[in-house]
Amino acid sequence: MDVYTIAVIPGDGIGREVVPAAVEVLKVLAEVHGGFHFKFQEFPWSCDYYAEHGEMMPVDGLDILKGFDAIFLGAVGNPGLVPDHISLWGLLLKIRREFEQVINVRPAKALKGVASPLTDPQGFDLVVVRENSEGEYSEIGGRLHRGDDEMAIQAAVFTRKGTERVMRYAFELARTRRKHVTSATKSNGIYHTMPFWDEVFKDVQRDYRDVRVDSYHIDALAAQFVARPYVFDVVVASNLFGDILTDISGAVMGSIGIAPAANINVNGRYPSMFEPVHGSAPDIAGRGIANPIGQIWTGALMLEHFGHRDAAQELLQVMEDVTAEGIKTPDIGGHSGTRDVSDEICRRLRRR
Repeated sequence: MDVYTIAVIPGDGIGREVVPAAVEVLKVLAEVHGGFHFKFQEFPWSCDYYAEHGEMMPVDGLDILKGFDAIFLGAVGNPGLVPDHISLWGLLLKIRREFEQVINVRPAKALKGVASPLTDPQGFDLVVVRENSEGEYSEIGGRLHRGDDEMAIQAAVFTRKGTERVMRYAFELARTRRKHVTSATKSNGIYHTMPFWDEVFKDVQRDYRDVRVDSYHIDALAAQFVARPYVFDVVVASNLFGDILTDISGAVMGSIGIAPAANINVNGRYPSMFEPVHGSAPDIAGRGIANPIGQIWTGALMLEHFGHRDAAQELLQVMEDVTAEGIKTPDIGGHSGTRDVSDEICRRLRRR
């Protein structure tokens, strides 16, 4: 039996509600499916932890996490207590960067029982593969002067290694799906980095002649995500473009609260991290109505990462069975609470 050690960081806000719910679902799935087992260890690192200790995680936090097979994160952020640039860079982004989680994978699909704001989304099912370590989110830059002469410079960094790596990941993923990769670019407006992106994409696609390719400028692509999400399979994008596209795809699904994400370390040196796309949602925290679907779906991504695709698909099927029967939180038109949804998923897993 495969045994996986999982570092659990509920974090802030609704993370403290949806993470325990998802952990319970994963425990039940392991129990009924067999073949694997989880050992969870929870860490209290959060904005509350910062308020008490002056840091988002202890100095040896990364050394502690390094020994786990994966990290299961809830949400980070409480701007009323800690500025976002401190909370994000002190925990979430610190883990992503230091653990070389260079690929971000975010699927989106039409779920049964969840109404899309689109009139006819036609059962869309796509995955955005986002470069996760450089691009527009590099730390290179600075500010100069103050007042009328003040200026700020932010450098976008695109390396051939990083760009080719995310594209090859996207092509390999497409080979397991519908063999179609779409590149998000903006080479008609961004002079250096996006023509470079296009050149690397053309180089990489030569090794995947069995995969159909398209390339869209990001503004047109954003529009197509709304108008025709069903035409896309795997979309590969830079850090910023991928971030924007996945918020759109989450909205097209019906709620960003159901969107999952995986931060993948591809060299095996460090654990990967799994987190939903949604934030800490302080406006509804503590009310028991947060949607656990995003966190649960994120758990399915973790299972796929470990090679247990059958178990992941079983979990997704049960999750959709539950939403199809109207057992949903208010953000997607239901009247159920967080635990109502997760408990029903657990009940159906045991029944299967």
